[in-house]
Amino acid sequence: MKFTLAILIGRIARFLIRKIRPGGGSALPGLILSKLAPGLLAKTLGSFSDGLVVITGSAGKSTTTKMAVAIARAHGKTVFTNPSTANISQGFYSAIIEQASLTGRIRGDVAILEMDEGHAAEITERISPNFVTVLNVLEDQLDRFVDPALVRDKLALVAKRAKVGLALNADDQNLLLMQKRDSLKSTNWFGIAPSVLSVYEHGLGAAPTYLAQIDRPEVRDEVISLDAQKCEVKIAGQVITFDLPNRGVHYALDAVAALTTSQMYLGEAFSSKLAANTLDELPPVFARGEIAQINGEDVEFILVQNPMSFQLNIDNLAENPEQLMVAIGRDVHDPSWLWTVDLSKITKVEVLSGYNYAEMGLRFVYDGTLVEKLEPDLERALEIFFALPKPAQGMKTVIFSADAMRRSRRILGFIDPNSVDRE
Repeated sequence: MKFTLAILIGRIARFLIRKIRPGGGSALPGLILSKLAPGLLAKTLGSFSDGLVVITGSAGKSTTTKMAVAIARAHGKTVFTNPSTANISQGFYSAIIEQASLTGRIRGDVAILEMDEGHAAEITERISPNFVTVLNVLEDQLDRFVDPALVRDKLALVAKRAKVGLALNADDQNLLLMQKRDSLKSTNWFGIAPSVLSVYEHGLGAAPTYLAQIDRPEVRDEVISLDAQKCEVKIAGQVITFDLPNRGVHYALDAVAALTTSQMYLGEAFSSKLAANTLDELPPVFARGEIAQINGEDVEFILVQNPMSFQLNIDNLAENPEQLMVAIGRDVHDPSWLWTVDLSKITKVEVLSGYNYAEMGLRFVYDGTLVEKLEPDLERALEIFFALPKPAQGMKTVIFSADAMRRSRRILGFIDPNSVDRE
């Protein structure tokens, strides 16, 4: 009963915030609960019979976690997760407010959580995970992390705390270095076959280590073929084929990481055929290649969060979109990274918006990219863009940063992170 009042207060806060701001309320209530009941998170995460599975890294956490959760549920497991992609401490407290009883208990076999690469070390110090999957280290949020090496060190702490199993990306030199330096045991390696990866100009975009190259380890689970969204993976000695929910080699990496995580957790109960069928039907995480209906026509939403995220998503555009809107929000604290992305594939932008519209506009001017309309007000920009006639070919496409994505979804009324369909 010691947590009942705190959870009630958190629920009231969440209710009031969502009354005022539909779709909001995922952060502040969790922050309130974390202050009122700081021991609740460890108690809740420590209560699952199958323990805790942590998925972390610079990019791909949301998609990998959604895939791993879906596979576990398809195998009959009851899973606690963070579906809103709120992956820091207060986000987990918010998930507890939503899913726990008033005593702080959540029914379930396992917790499978994506964790922010900066917060995972602190959280896993309080509750040791049974399994850890580390995806990558990219040059990301340098205003926050300063150097990718610091991220690598934080992720190494998380990896060392895995009690049962650890999965690492064999195609990231940072993780090879981490494994070698810290002598991490029981490592399950996953990756993209060199023959597949070699055709992608920017690869997977891992941050350079500026050290001697470490030989790629023997990889058990591997993407062996990728054609658009058709993905073929060797997992635990078997070959399976399925369609990815999104285009791009980075999403193929997420898929093989999710398969390795699932096999590691489920053990002998893991069915590769069931896993493939699950991935075949899984919709994308919202805004990660999501296709939604606006005014009766399909629109693709693409989230970009760092230089390599932007680059890989641009590289994997199906074609130069006939109608494109770009919105770069307040989350891009250091717009200089926009200049590191090769945007030559984009020749025209219908509408440019977001807090950093001027910085993005300057970048487009430098490239000679035509920008038809500059509109700082995001709501007005969306109104203008969706009033355009339907494109003759393809569909309208929106590329936005995380802040602009959240604002756009609220403006458009997309308030449920789980209401994403597979096209």
